[in-house]
Amino acid sequence: MPSLLLCSGNPGKLVELRALLPREIDVLSLADVGLASDLPENGGTLLANALEKARFAFAHAGLPCLADDTGLEVDALSGRPGVRSARYAGEAKDPYANMELLLRELERADDRSARFRTVLALVTADGEHTFEGIVEGEIAKAPSGKGGFGYDPVFRPKGFTTTFAEMDAATKNSIGHRGRAMRSFLEFLTTN
Repeated sequence: MPSLLLCSGNPGKLVELRALLPREIDVLSLADVGLASDLPENGGTLLANALEKARFAFAHAGLPCLADDTGLEVDALSGRPGVRSARYAGEAKDPYANMELLLRELERADDRSARFRTVLALVTADGEHTFEGIVEGEIAKAPSGKGGFGYDPVFRPKGFTTTFAEMDAATKNSIGHRGRAMRSFLEFLTTN
């Protein structure tokens, strides 16, 4: 696969995905092919959204397209924010407002268990393939750390005392949901 179009307008996701891909793949952004950074996401699941974005970009660019949709699923909130994670506090996609709302809703919760789930969708001329990565953890009582993006300052992965935002990128990528999904994708590339 000489070129791969990453179907995300989220700068944090692009940095993480690029860091996980082999250097020999020419990684393109939506801007590189003249597409808007906000691709359609009308699905009710992470899988549906990832496929919709990858299909849309493939139809317009004709290149192999890899799209990501990620959600934070909190047990005490019956799996919310889930597929609405980026827009939890509104259409503005404000990560600080999203975290603030989440922490407010969990203020009295004893169970703070949660998981990050990522679905990657690959669409090429040869077909469609999907890959999933999940990391279990819990929601911290307050944001901590300056790294990462989105809910990283409040998500503490199982077995760690620090949030994703307190970890260096290599550690987060080695244990995180996006890194796990990407390893499945890379395994697929090497066997196909």
